[in-house]
Amino acid sequence: MNLDPASRTRLEKVATDNGFDLDRGREGDWLIFGSSQASLQIWLTVLGESKFLLALSRYDVSKALAPLGVEFSTPLPKDAAAAQSVGDLSSLHRLVRRAFQLARALPDEPLKVFLDKTANLPKNTEVERLVVQRIGQGIFRDRLIDYWEGRCAITGLAVPELLRASHIKPWADCETDAERLDVFNGILLAPHLDAAFDRGFITLADDGAVIVSPDLVDEDREVLGLHQPLQAQTLMNGHHQYLLWHRKKVFRCQPVGEREKF
Repeated sequence: MNLDPASRTRLEKVATDNGFDLDRGREGDWLIFGSSQASLQIWLTVLGESKFLLALSRYDVSKALAPLGVEFSTPLPKDAAAAQSVGDLSSLHRLVRRAFQLARALPDEPLKVFLDKTANLPKNTEVERLVVQRIGQGIFRDRLIDYWEGRCAITGLAVPELLRASHIKPWADCETDAERLDVFNGILLAPHLDAAFDRGFITLADDGAVIVSPDLVDEDREVLGLHQPLQAQTLMNGHHQYLLWHRKKVFRCQPVGEREKF
């Protein structure tokens, strides 16, 4: 590897354009960057003219990035957990931007932000607890927007102001703040799908396939756009436990007795 000045300038722009605003120097031919908004350090370099490398300090982020790049195993910078490679600069921009979003969203980052913001707030009265809850719900929504990239997970609607941050297992039913703030316990949905999901008229299989309740007749399915197969994108293993809960407890299909036994 031999990082020339032009390559260095391009890599610096990739980092700063995509949330990594802290220049942390250089390690050989790797440029090192941090972020004031996410707990992730990255290293960037280039091999020849067609292989751009991104190394990351968090393995969970690299694992979630797998569909966007090719795993690069050696040699890695000191303290890097994993690395990905792509074949062009635009793909590197996409990879680094997604790394930034995932670093902010994946467990337990939203919980850390919530605990920091509410540490000194009183929680004795109902009004005080509601204030704390609103803070948590705001953080949860912001991180779902990061995770789903500001798009409805099913339709792709990309108007964040219209999208709803839907808990899979509702806030009130969660046993801990970790569950309430877990990005895998949420899905970003268009308003009509959020309402249908919240009330059990639809649910999701582990592979993201939308399952429609038999309580919805054909005419209603067509009005709601549920008359054809639909698929949620970007689901991970972490979603599965919450989706199972939703299918058993909320979805309008299981016999009442079976729901209660779950």
